[in-house]
Amino acid sequence: MEDITASVAPRQERRADPAADLRHDSEVSTVSSPSSSSFSDPDHLKKMSKSVPSFLQKEDHDIDTDSCERNNPLGRQTTGSSMTILSSSSGMTSVSSLSGSVMTMYSGDFVEVQGTIQFSINYIQRLREFHIFVVECRDLAPVDSKRNRSDPYVKSYLLPDKTNLGKRKTSVKKKTLNPTFNEILRYRVRMEYLKTQTLILSVWHHDTFGKNSFLGEVDVDLSKWDFDHTQMNHLALKARTLPSIAPLNGRGEMRLAIRYLPQITHSKGVTGEIHIWVKECRNLPLIRAIIDPYVKCFVLPDTSRKSRQKTRVLRRTANPMFNHTMVYDGISEADLTQACVELTVWDRDRLASSLLGGLRLGAGTGRSYGTLVDWMDSGPYEVALWDRMIASPSEWVEDVLPLRMLYSARTALK
Repeated sequence: MEDITASVAPRQERRADPAADLRHDSEVSTVSSPSSSSFSDPDHLKKMSKSVPSFLQKEDHDIDTDSCERNNPLGRQTTGSSMTILSSSSGMTSVSSLSGSVMTMYSGDFVEVQGTIQFSINYIQRLREFHIFVVECRDLAPVDSKRNRSDPYVKSYLLPDKTNLGKRKTSVKKKTLNPTFNEILRYRVRMEYLKTQTLILSVWHHDTFGKNSFLGEVDVDLSKWDFDHTQMNHLALKARTLPSIAPLNGRGEMRLAIRYLPQITHSKGVTGEIHIWVKECRNLPLIRAIIDPYVKCFVLPDTSRKSRQKTRVLRRTANPMFNHTMVYDGISEADLTQACVELTVWDRDRLASSLLGGLRLGAGTGRSYGTLVDWMDSGPYEVALWDRMIASPSEWVEDVLPLRMLYSARTALK
């Protein structure tokens, strides 16, 4: 699995005042932001209006054309709020179910969610692999109602870390409502981390020339799963629902300070700078026995690799002291109501880096340069710190903010 934490060599901050109030032992890095014109270009913005870490999916160019992907609602998220899935337990499992039929839109027609899926799951300690054995589906909804048939396949995700761990898919079975797959979908992942995820198994109709159609899904909360249970599970498919959002408690918190310098002279003229001083994190979630955290930063909507800055990795601690300052120049005062600083905390592991939590500092309006975007969703405390920064130019403003899980809201997912 590719390590998405490759470093970008930082350059030193250009200070107007050599006696700036940063600590001598702090780390400082800076990048130039794109011009405001590129921010306000609608075509350019739409290409970049996606959440960290969703833009890191550029290593994988296999973009689905599924017509109904899992989205995150726009707008502010209030502290401690969450959305829930309608769920019920069946035996040893913690699997969501929904009785009755629900209609899903597809190419102007309605496709009824119905049928069942049979599968088993197992963790192979020797290989450190999570195996999903997809056996069959029965009584699926027909997309081609005249011929009473579909071309189904099964797709799996692990949430909330869909970006990092990716999807797996079975082969497509042609012209059948009762496909037999007998295929194993594999993830190479540690057991400790696996128990922080939710497995999503969704069934789709494959359309060679158009958008794929959603036929139903089941989800399994792996934090409550008994991995000694390797028997077959025969479950009813349900309509798509919004994923539950992890509560704020348990994600830890970040102490940081930010400031906006409106008049900084550069080689390209006089522009503004945003300084982000990441001081420390506390009580980060122990998704494995020992974590090695670091912080990654972008100023959205710029999601390019050039915009990415990150701290050093601190080993074997859930309470890291980073004391790292990141600087972004080329930011005008008008950009402050349209841009958003996103900070995400990661655990660096040999297999892959895992998202621990994050926060977004911005106006929280759901819009950027006139375009609806999912990442402009700052909560009340995040908005309050951003407003304090705008109200106090050139001055540091500081707070301790709770970390939360950040979800992608792309309409075409990895």
